[in-house]
Amino acid sequence: MAGALSISSQPTKTHLSSTQALIDTPEIQHDLSTSNIQGACKDFAAILGPENVSAERSDLVTHSGSDYQSYAWTEESAILSQVILYPETTEQVSELMKVCFRRRLPVTPYSGGTSIEGQYIPHLRGICIDFGRMSNILELNKYDLDCVVQPGIGWMDLNEELAAHGLFFPPDPGPGAMIGGMGGTGCSGTNAAAYRTMKDWVLSLTVVLADGAIIKTRQRARKSSAGYDLTRTFVGSEGTLGLVTEATLKLAVKPPCEAVAVCTFPTLRDAASAVREVLSNGIQVAAVEILDEVQMKSINDSALTRLKWKEEPTLFFKFTGSDDFMVEHLAKQVGNITKQNGSTAYTFASDETERNELWSARKNALWSMLAMRKSPTDKVWTTDVAVPLSRLPDIIEFAKADIEKSGLLGSIVGRVGDGNFHTLLLIPEDKHHIAEDVVHRMVDKANEMKGTATGEHDVVLVKRDYL
Repeated sequence: MAGALSISSQPTKTHLSSTQALIDTPEIQHDLSTSNIQGACKDFAAILGPENVSAERSDLVTHSGSDYQSYAWTEESAILSQVILYPETTEQVSELMKVCFRRRLPVTPYSGGTSIEGQYIPHLRGICIDFGRMSNILELNKYDLDCVVQPGIGWMDLNEELAAHGLFFPPDPGPGAMIGGMGGTGCSGTNAAAYRTMKDWVLSLTVVLADGAIIKTRQRARKSSAGYDLTRTFVGSEGTLGLVTEATLKLAVKPPCEAVAVCTFPTLRDAASAVREVLSNGIQVAAVEILDEVQMKSINDSALTRLKWKEEPTLFFKFTGSDDFMVEHLAKQVGNITKQNGSTAYTFASDETERNELWSARKNALWSMLAMRKSPTDKVWTTDVAVPLSRLPDIIEFAKADIEKSGLLGSIVGRVGDGNFHTLLLIPEDKHHIAEDVVHRMVDKANEMKGTATGEHDVVLVKRDYL
């Protein structure tokens, strides 16, 4: 889950225009007084039991941010919620929201706490609702290829359960991410080249609105032309429209055969151009990721993988299919195209152990950059943009040059199969403003290329002005 749900039970002035500038939006008046919070805590305890209501500082700090988000966060300077709540059912969430609505308390939802753009920072303070105890698979409909889950289940745990049935849930963001936050951000992952984003894998949602009302966005049918597509409205809304308490997810059949290939290039533009050529030739890759030479060096220096890597711009491809012949044919096609685009080496692996070793570099990108910190106060800012595929080499080359010009240590990483890539910036404590300028220039350039400020991390506060 992400963002904050601002709540008021007071009537607001009616505006007759079809659009309204943010500056003209009336400010919601919250009541964060000690007496109101104390009264609310009594109400919360009556609903959940006192053991599920916490105002302990350690809990408040845990729910306020983390070392790997883009904000300059420390335990000492963190903005804290005033109370953390731990519900277990949709009905409990509804009753909690009725209390918050009546008492005019802002609410921040929280699930996995893996956000890297600060989605769960409680900038309005108030109440944090932690969905960690709502982590069950409620239904598995194998022959309908769907399941119903609560928001606190992690995608990795879900896939572990689904594997026994030959199924999987394709969106695969960072380890530890949970379905609630994945839906709130509309995330994707390394599988996005073939399986797209979270919006494509959510059939229906059960949502608790600001006043405690419970709605279901649609039924389980695979398609429907009845009414508004409320499901897609809530997916990507960062917790600002309501709190998701159940999600009906589409599932995919796990491909029986899989292989991985890794290829290196003289320049980052060569690598990005090769991706463009592969995709424009209609070759169906399951995943394609890019890591620049800075990232490959940090992986070597951190020793987080067993292999020693060439410190050159590198593409990681994943292929899937119904048999080995199909997978090997795809890999051969890609190998030919990458060679035509200047690839200096191409390594292919279909054995599971070898596949995992080759893919380990991509999965350890963030952790290897964190390992490069020279001081405990250094931060890693991970952000993203997306552009049309034809402009991918241009935006990556621009971002790379700008990072080098800034004097920061930074790398290019990303799931370039859908025109989306990330920068990982290592930031000394006194250089945060420089990193912020780099990020804003990258966003400006992406928008200039008819792209977007964020492909999968979502808007939060840093990129709100770009909407």
